[in-house]
This record gives sequence, structure tokens and C-alpha cells, in this order.
Amino acid sequence: MEMTDAARAVLDTIRNRRSMRSFKSDMIPEDVLDLILEAGTWAPTGKGLQSPVIVVLTKEEDRQYFSSLNARYSHNRQAGFDPFYGAPVYALVLADSSSSNWLRDGSCVLENMMIAAEALGIGSCWINREEEVFDSDEGKEFLKKWGLDSGKLRGVGALALGYAGRAPGRAAPRKKDYIIKV
Repeated sequence: MEMTDAARAVLDTIRNRRSMRSFKSDMIPEDVLDLILEAGTWAPTGKGLQSPVIVVLTKEEDRQYFSSLNARYSHNRQAGFDPFYGAPVYALVLADSSSSNWLRDGSCVLENMMIAAEALGIGSCWINREEEVFDSDEGKEFLKKWGLDSGKLRGVGALALGYAGRAPGRAAPRKKDYIIKV
């Protein structure tokens, strides 16, 4: 099989993507952010139910508060720790927990957005602890404030998005027994 340029570009994007843990404060242009978010909406979902919801935080005060809330559940509990690494955009992914595939559906949304961000020259990092955050009373208050159903939606994860504050590191070699053909 001969590989097309388009196929090569997709595979190179996947291979080159790295988690960014340092961001510039510059805001992502709205049209670029919209492309990243749209990529999330094209993720596969179980039975085509589209159980996920993406909430985008760009206002400084919302990001600071949400970062501090996330940090409470982090393993790194140093004072002032920012689990979003100074990113100017947080894309929070939640999903309807009445769907048996809610966690997998939301994970696919996050992955699509990370690949799109890489393709568009935007750094990203998958941030954990959204399940704990949105299961908390404070997290449920956020959902109510945003007009979302706190009884159904559960946090899956979040993306820190922005321009890279430093060059990404090299990927570790893939482990020898990653693929087993039987």
C-alpha cells in the first residue's frame, strides 16, 4: 500500500504530539480554538449518542478558581501549584453518565482535540481530576451555574490549551512488547 501525503501528515501529527506543561499567556485565536473544539465533536461515541459536553474557560478569574479546585485533588499539593500550567484556555469534557460509554466517549473527544491542537500548532496537555472535581459539591455548583445537569454529567478530563512556552521534549522509545499479534 502506498501512503498518501494526507495519511503521512496524520500519522506524523500523532507521533509528534507531546503533552505541554508550559504555556505562553497569549490567547489562541477564536477561529483556531473553534477548529480544535469542533474536532472534539467529531469523536466517535457509543451508539452515536454524543454523550459528551465541552465547556471552555477563557476568563482569567474562572480559570484561576477552577485551577485551584482541580489542585485540591492533585497529587502535587504544593502551594500555588497550577495543574493547568498557565494555559490561557481550559477545555473541560464531561459526559452523560447514563450512557454506558460516557468515560470512553469523553476520552475520545479529548484525544481528537489534542491531535487537532497539534496539527494547528497549539500545545495541549490532558489534565486529570475532573471526575473528582465535578463529583464534588463545588463542581456541581459550577454545572448548575452553567445551566448543565449536575445529576447526569460527570467529569472525564480537561485540556490545557495554548501556545507552547518551551520546546516539547522527545518521546520515549515505544516499549518492545507494546503490540502483540496472535
